[in-house]
Amino acid sequence: MTLEDDIGLLSRAPLLNLLERDALRLVAFAAEPRVLRAGDMLFRKGDRSDGGYVVKSGAVALDARDDGSPAAFIAGPGSLIGQAALFTRIERPATATAREPSAVIRISPSLMRRVLEEFPGAAASIQDAMAEELERMNAGLERVRRQLMAIDGGDTPAA
Repeated sequence: MTLEDDIGLLSRAPLLNLLERDALRLVAFAAEPRVLRAGDMLFRKGDRSDGGYVVKSGAVALDARDDGSPAAFIAGPGSLIGQAALFTRIERPATATAREPSAVIRISPSLMRRVLEEFPGAAASIQDAMAEELERMNAGLERVRRQLMAIDGGDTPAA
């Protein structure tokens, strides 16, 4: 793949699609490509993160249970693995294993920090998108809380 191909791939990835073309060019140029064979482990549940990954080709299985059962999610081309790991070092919540020969692009937190510093408009767009995602998650949790209270026979308090 060429640099232009990588820019096109990154422009379709969740969250990264908010970056302007010059920011995507920086990410595509400075990110680290990795090639995986079928069965190669990208990372294990509990590992300390080293960045986020965009799948270039192939398929990467994500397994949070890590018990040998079928993977909960298969990330294909254009998928972003480890959104939070783009910004900070976290504990990996799942094991990621290549299901077939695959290629990924690793974006480190230091690279992401550089992009956000050099492109403040992109930083604002990403902050807004993440805030909206958090609001949706909180609203979903509130719905679940109310449903659980109804099941328990408790009154649902006014919000």
